Amino acid sequence: MKLSDFDFDLPEALIATRPANPRSSARLLVAEGARMTDSVVSDLTDWLHPGDRLVLNDTRVIPARLSGYRSRTGAEGTTRARIEVTLLEPRASGQWSALVKPLKKVRDGEEIVFSDRLSAQLVAREDGQALLQFDLEGEDFDAALAEAGAMPLPPYIAAKRAADEQDKTDYQTVWAENSGAVAAPTASLHFDQPLLDRLSEIGVQFSYVTLHVGAGTFLPVKVDDVTQHKMHSEWGQVTPEAAAEIAKTKADGGRIIPVGTTALRLIESAARIGTIAPWQGGTDIFIYPGFQFNVADALMTNFHLPKSTLMMLVSALMGQDRIAEIYAHAISNRYRFFSYGDASLLLP
Repeated sequence: MKLSDFDFDLPEALIATRPANPRSSARLLVAEGARMTDSVVSDLTDWLHPGDRLVLNDTRVIPARLSGYRSRTGAEGTTRARIEVTLLEPRASGQWSALVKPLKKVRDGEEIVFSDRLSAQLVAREDGQALLQFDLEGEDFDAALAEAGAMPLPPYIAAKRAADEQDKTDYQTVWAENSGAVAAPTASLHFDQPLLDRLSEIGVQFSYVTLHVGAGTFLPVKVDDVTQHKMHSEWGQVTPEAAAEIAKTKADGGRIIPVGTTALRLIESAARIGTIAPWQGGTDIFIYPGFQFNVADALMTNFHLPKSTLMMLVSALMGQDRIAEIYAHAISNRYRFFSYGDASLLLP
């Protein structure tokens, strides 16, 4: 399988920079077997059945983009340099790995000040990234970060506009609970409480799992033979309760439908033995054509970047030729793409 097998031409105008409002008014392309139907997310009740179970990622996106300065006193007096930081992931030590720009302007041991309440010391650097030790932790850190930070919009949105206060709501799911992601599980952004209530009323069930989406989700594939690509690792958890709910639904003949590729990757990580089981740890599972799905029966997901690992994942579920047809239909019918774009419901 070559990287070019997962390429397509996308008009720039189809890249969404703001989400649909209300959330569930986004368009939904339903691909069921050989059939395609243009719908809207609010009509999910037409496609889901009593006994189906949606698997939802309850990670909470942190406002991981920070702008600060470092001060230095020398013969010329005190000088300042503007420093931009993007948090990547917390370490067990309490430190954070981060992208720091420009890293060469900060020495080891120097402090970067982000606000009156929040600052961090650069304690080490590795592989072009920095390790930062913040002056706060726990709820104090969360509160100060909420004030000083901006949402880490994907590069293709950030290139078009800066993050603003609206993104702190827009780029967060309505059920977000466990802080730690630096990218949103974007298929879940289409759900609002009225839609969840209507799905529940018709007998659709929900299970919550946690996968902290990392910035590596935006890393390009750099090898021509896609099977040689090494996935980034992300921390996830499937609780005993969630595993039992999913297993019971499977046993009862209901469909397991993860909302988003993150939820799908996590439950398949927890089912490598063939059946779902409680699971916790880092996953670097790479799903491409030929993958054996043990849990997921379908997938609700957004439209993904050309030549991305997510294109490979949806091709594994539906088949490469079928995905090519689905994406050609989406482009010709002006569906909006990527994180703030429209959705697809893929029913093999």
